[in-house]
Amino acid sequence: MTPLTIREMRLADCERVSEIRIRGWRHAYRGLVPQPYLDGLSVTADADRRRTRFAEGDGSVVNLVAERGGTVVGWAAHGPYRDGGTRTADAELYALYVDPAGIGGGIGRALLAASVERCSACPRVLLWVLRDNAPARRFYERAGFRPDGAEEFFEADGVPVPEVRYARAAAGC
Repeated sequence: MTPLTIREMRLADCERVSEIRIRGWRHAYRGLVPQPYLDGLSVTADADRRRTRFAEGDGSVVNLVAERGGTVVGWAAHGPYRDGGTRTADAELYALYVDPAGIGGGIGRALLAASVERCSACPRVLLWVLRDNAPARRFYERAGFRPDGAEEFFEADGVPVPEVRYARAAAGC
């Protein structure tokens, strides 16, 4: 098998990262998020937003990609924890998506480990996961994350979708 490389995302990766994100949403959130919402996700619109954010970024958000054989197969983003408008000393894993064809092949574990390692100066790494996404919750729990009791909702097509917050110490990745 071709080795996996974790590297920082480049502007040229935005389209592929958006493909992975949209495929990931449609795969992981089927039955958890309204289907019309998932069907309405656009790779083109997502890639356009991603390119704009990438160009305007201040360096506080780190985007990593997993690449195998010259093809991007996963993406993760992390940075300062967003507590409303206030930044805290903690880090947050904003996103972690693997092309559905590569799930179970260690790509997610490698991206998560690289993100947590880069957050080692922070006391904790926090993340939000859909409350009913049992596979994702098991994945994070195997990596040492635990729910900390915080819960919030985001709205998808007028339907509240519950998320729970997970936390772990950043050191000892």
